[in-house]
Amino acid sequence: MTKWLMIIGAIIFAIGFLMHFFSIGRLPGDIVVKKGNTTFYFPIVTSVIISIVLSIIVYFLGKFR
Repeated sequence: MTKWLMIIGAIIFAIGFLMHFFSIGRLPGDIVVKKGNTTFYFPIVTSVIISIVLSIIVYFLGKFR
C-alpha cells in the first residue's frame, strides 16, 4: 500500500510540474482572478478532466486484475 501511495504521489507531482512549465491546463472554465500583484488560479475544469481520466484508468486496472 505504501509503495502505491508513493507512486501515485510521484505521478501527481510530475503532472503538477509539467502543468507549471508547459502551461498545460489553461482550459475554458478555469478560474483566474488577478488583483494588483496577486494572481489566483483554480483549474476546476482541468481537475475534472484529470479526475475522469484517472477514474477510467483505475476502473480498467481493477477490471483486469
